[in-house]
This record gives sequence, structure tokens and C-alpha cells, in this order.
Amino acid sequence: MHVVIVGAYGSAGVAVAETLSDHVGSRVDQLTLVDNGEPGGGLCILRGCMPSKEVLSAAAHRYQARHDDRLTGDPPTIDLHETVATKDDHVLGFAEHRRSAVHRMASEEGVEFLHGTATFVDDHTVRVSDIDGEDGERELDADYVVVATGSSVNVPDLDGIDDVDYMTSADVLDATELPESGVVMGFGYVGLELVPYLKEAGVSELTVVEHDDRPLDEADPEFGDDLLALYREEFDIEILTDTHEQSVEQTADGGVRLHVERDGESAAIEAEQLFLFTGRRPTVDGLGLGHTSLTVEDGWVDDTMQARDDGHTFVVGDVNEKEPILHVAKEQGYVAADNILAHARGEELVDYENVHHHVVFSGAAVYPYARVGHSRFSADEAGLDYVAVSREASDDGVFKTKMTPRGRATLVVDADDGTVLGYQGLHYHADVMAKTMQVAVEMELDVRDLPDRAYHPTTPEILDGLFRSASKKLDE
Repeated sequence: MHVVIVGAYGSAGVAVAETLSDHVGSRVDQLTLVDNGEPGGGLCILRGCMPSKEVLSAAAHRYQARHDDRLTGDPPTIDLHETVATKDDHVLGFAEHRRSAVHRMASEEGVEFLHGTATFVDDHTVRVSDIDGEDGERELDADYVVVATGSSVNVPDLDGIDDVDYMTSADVLDATELPESGVVMGFGYVGLELVPYLKEAGVSELTVVEHDDRPLDEADPEFGDDLLALYREEFDIEILTDTHEQSVEQTADGGVRLHVERDGESAAIEAEQLFLFTGRRPTVDGLGLGHTSLTVEDGWVDDTMQARDDGHTFVVGDVNEKEPILHVAKEQGYVAADNILAHARGEELVDYENVHHHVVFSGAAVYPYARVGHSRFSADEAGLDYVAVSREASDDGVFKTKMTPRGRATLVVDADDGTVLGYQGLHYHADVMAKTMQVAVEMELDVRDLPDRAYHPTTPEILDGLFRSASKKLDE
């Protein structure tokens, strides 16, 4: 059996390769890894999770310095040259580690790596060209093909967008100079993370366009409302809710003018720079999918990671449009590899099942939002009988002592047996607590069995308060 993995440097592709490489020589005859990354390393390492956390850490330090009354003097400024240089140094090291792991696998008998561009010739034939930067090409006859090509910036179909300069998230992460003013399209997780960074990094006037009443679609409404208040009050960001872009144009002085509709009326926003944080789309251009039976549309990949239109093609990571998150991509990769082995033996395939587990590093990563399992809204949609309790961060003195008094948390438990169904937090260290709550949800623990004892006054006391409140409500 010959398996070809297209996009072998990414998190999902590596996960497939790691699993299948253990079976080369037994259940797998040949494993070919293909990627044209320069430098290779995958989206998360090069343009996503890792570099964004680097710059956000600088924003977090400045934000906290600004909001600590015990410190005097002007707040420090972010040295963009130093920030980007440090980020680049770390990211290149992470990417080298990833490349080394791939190349180590390729040194094993029956495994090869081709640094080139892959294109489908037909359903199970892949042509790899520009191998190692040269003109040669090879055609690979595969029994199974894994597509793990990740995602690319989504440029919206907006009148005038092709005629203006805009900065994407990748541009912001590399920027050593920023404008005085900007207008932001896109207030999903990318915008929620990078908008505070822009403010802390020196963009003094920033206007954000939000299509709905509030951001953070996956959260219960009060969390989105809290974020609006936080960004407006503590970052001085203008957020236009229930607003929709109509067109954009360049101004005479080289800036941009974004035309919008709000409350049934037209308006125009002018700024030096347009920031485009409008999400991502599957990277399938250039793959030659027109030569295959595959059609990229909603539902084109089953939960087994198997393409709906071809049982010998598996699609993992961002490219399948299920959940564009690193840890999900890796788990999908492991499931896909196991299912390839099962499919080859005529065995039943398993679905990838994931407990909802998202973290958005909002509020300059000082006030991250985390959700594990159900929110109240999703529990209602699922028809669950539940008990929900909430707690303000300001109710726990430890948040005040750390000068981070904003935020809240909610716990959802089964009304009959106390099983922990979900947790949401928008507060300091919510990202750290997400793992604890993931264990509670995935192990279906009874909230009354969870220990109620912090070792000393620490931010997890907010969890203890939720456990006590939920247990009391159940007993009542």
C-alpha cells in the first residue's frame, strides 16, 4: 500500500505521517511525504499560534503596566523591531524542529520526502513538480492520498478590495512600523487577538466593524458584551456593531475609505490602513482537484476524515473546514491514519469526536476567553436538562490582587447526575484552566466529586466557587 501525504510539514500532515511510519514494512509498503514550504514548518508555527503568542506577550506586558496604579511614569512602548526579531528567531527554531522530525521519518526505509508542489493528475495519481527547486517532476501512483494543505487568508468579495492596500494577520506579525490609524474588517478570533496588539503597539485610532450585536459567536451573550466593554473602555477601540461593509476605496492621501451600512444608514470610515482579519479558507488552489471526483463544499469531508466523493482520499486539518485549530488538526491526523489502515483491511472506520475546546487570546492575552464543552446556549439547543452557575472574577480577591479584576466564568452541569457539561471563562488565566475543565468534561465527572481546595489563594479559586455553587444548586 502506497500513501501520499500532501502538506507533510503541517501539524495534521505530521500526525498522519507519524502514525503510518510505524507501519511501513508491514501494513504500509511506501509512504511519500510532500510539501513545498519555504521554510517548511506548518501554518501554526510560521503564521499562526506561535508567532501570534510572541507578539501578544509584548502587548500583555504593556497593558498590565498601563493598568497597575502601583507603577508610575509613562508606560513603555513596544519596540517592534525587537519584537519581530525575537519572534522570527523563535519561530525559525520551532520550524527547524518540525522539519527535522519530518526528515528523520524520511530517512527510514520505505519513507521518502519530496520538497515540491503536488498536483492531482487523477483521483489517485499525484504529480510532484519543482522538486528541490529543479525542473524535474515525478508521478506517484497512490493507494491513498492525504490532503493536509491547511488554510489561506480569506479575502472577501468586496467592491474595491483589489484596488487598496491591506494588512493581513501575517503582515501585522511581521510589521516593524504601524500607522497612526486603522479600520478593521473581521472580528473573529484573529481580530479579537490582534486588535489589542495593534493598540498597544502604537495604532492610536482604531475602528472595528462587527456584523452582529457582539463578537464571540460561540459564547453566551454576556461574554460578548463583556468583551465589547473591555475593548471600548480599556483599549479605547471604536467598535461598530450591526455594521456591514459595502465597498472600499483608496483616498487621495494614500489611505482607505470604507463605506458601511449601519442601522439602515450609509457611512464612511477613513483611516491610514485597512486591516483584513476576515478569516481563512481551505488551501486547495493549484491542487488540481478538477482532475478528481472531489468537490469542495459544505460536508465534503466526513467525520472519519474521508472525502465524501472518494473513499481513498482523506482530508485533515484546516483544509477540511471543520475546526481550524492546532490540537484538532493533530487529532484528526491520528484518526485519519488509523482509518486508512482500517479501510485497507475492510474494517469499520471511526469518527473523530471532539469535545468543544477553544481558547481565544482576547484582551491582549490578559483576558482570554475559553470554552470547553457546552455553553448554556448549546445545552439548550441540545435539549439538555442542566444547571448553570456563574461567578464574577471580581468576587475572588485574588484577581484584584493581580490587578485583573474583570471577567466572569460559567459552569454547566447535568441537572440529574451532576456531570460537568461545560465551562466558559473570560478572565485572567482562563486559558490555563481550560485543560482542567477539559479533563472534567471528557471524563464526565460529577461536580460534587471535584476537590474544593486551592492550595493557597490562586486564580483557580474561581473554579472552586463554581463547583460549590453548582453542588449546592443540585442538592437543593
